[in-house]
Amino acid sequence: MNFLIKLILYAVAALLTSYLLPGVHISGFLQAFLLSVVLALLNATIKPMLILFTIPLTILSLGLFLIVINAGLLLLADYFIPGSQIDGFWWAVLFGLIVSIINGLLTNLAGTKKLN
Repeated sequence: MNFLIKLILYAVAALLTSYLLPGVHISGFLQAFLLSVVLALLNATIKPMLILFTIPLTILSLGLFLIVINAGLLLLADYFIPGSQIDGFWWAVLFGLIVSIINGLLTNLAGTKKLN
C-alpha cells in the first residue's frame, strides 16, 4: 500500500512540475501515474545496471553522472507513455530535479517516509 501511495505522490509531483516547465507536457493524471509506474520499473531493472557500468564516470564526476542517468531514464519512460512529452535532455534534467524536490516535500507531508 505504501508503494502505491508513493507512486501517486510521484504522479502529483510530475503533474505539478509539468505545469511549471514549458518543455515538459503531461496531459493528465493518468499519464503522470503511468509515467511514475514505468519509471519505477526502469529504476528497479535498468538503473542498477547503468550505475554499475558507469562507476568510473560517476566517480570522476563526483556523482553528478547519476543526474545524467536519471534524465536518460526519464526520457526513456517518456517514450513509452502517450500523452507525455519531454522536449529534450536538459528539460529532463530540470524535470528530474524539480520533481525530486516536490516529491520530497509531498512525501514529508504525507508521512510515507519510512517503509515498514
